[in-house]
Amino acid sequence: MNVTELSKIAKQMVAPGKGILAADESMPTVGKRFASINLENTEDNRRAFREMLLTSPGEGQYISGVILFDETIRQKTSSGKSFVEVLKSEGILPGIKVDQGIKEMASGSVEKVTTHGLTGLAERLAEYVALGAKFAKWRAVITISDTTPTPANIAQNAQDLAQYALECQKAGLVPMVEPEVLLDGNHSLQASAKVLEQTLVAVFDELKKAGVAPEGVILKSSMAISGKDSGVKDTPTQVAKTTIDVFKKVLPAELAGVVFLSGGQSEVQATANLNAMNQSRTPVNGTAMHLTGDLPWPLTFSYARALQDGATKTWKGLKENLQAAQKVFLHRAKMNSLASQGKYTEELEKGFTASAGGEATQD
Repeated sequence: MNVTELSKIAKQMVAPGKGILAADESMPTVGKRFASINLENTEDNRRAFREMLLTSPGEGQYISGVILFDETIRQKTSSGKSFVEVLKSEGILPGIKVDQGIKEMASGSVEKVTTHGLTGLAERLAEYVALGAKFAKWRAVITISDTTPTPANIAQNAQDLAQYALECQKAGLVPMVEPEVLLDGNHSLQASAKVLEQTLVAVFDELKKAGVAPEGVILKSSMAISGKDSGVKDTPTQVAKTTIDVFKKVLPAELAGVVFLSGGQSEVQATANLNAMNQSRTPVNGTAMHLTGDLPWPLTFSYARALQDGATKTWKGLKENLQAAQKVFLHRAKMNSLASQGKYTEELEKGFTASAGGEATQD
């Protein structure tokens, strides 16, 4: 395990003003996206969709890495260039999703685990390294309800994430550790924060036990936020303060960085909340807000839908819409780049209209 090299890659992933594009949706998830634009879920359409995103000119200004799906890391553009080479030419790190999806923890349970993805993981990681991957991602999900999460579910997911992370570091890949606390439900902001804290305590305890080097780890975290069925809309300042309070209590100072998942937030909401996380680092009218204080880790983005929605709906699977769709995608990437520096304002959305679903499309 070369911790120095892992740390170098991890720092590149959370470089100032940059974040991660999550383009690792499974085939069924892509199918749902395509259904919204009446596009058939075929391999060629999936390739064209990823090409629309990954060949956007100049995206390396805002994007440090892209999480790819197994299909995508093996694909080529319509011009015959591999997606890995496209990313490298922009100075973007290729990453790979390596969990194999969630399953019921027990028959009939609402709680999920991803343990089965550990089988043959070392061999798969070696292949992905050969294909050019520099980091990997593993997603676990934690459900909030009146009876969940159970300690057993949190413990199992933490153990699986730690085992995955150790195998990644042995293979020379930076592990992105994603224990997603789902937005689904009617829970309060405080309940979200409590479960986020419980989950992160368990994850980092297991990472430490396994001997995983934190300076070569990226945490992909949920924000502490009220459940989407709660009827409550938290302000960005509330989300930022509550989330960062949890991080201050739990995260090791050596951790390379934190990237946030959007978890069902709208595009603009995810950007505004990320901006609030970072505003204390940037003077506002000459005065720092001091919301977060001095933090040892960068806080940036690793969004999927919250980077893609507007571009997808602009594209519609049509070649003639490619440039317009890429313009929308680059706008969203730029907005999140600014938010990762605490420099975003909604005035910067001028010329783009946020729909009810949150996607931004060019006026």
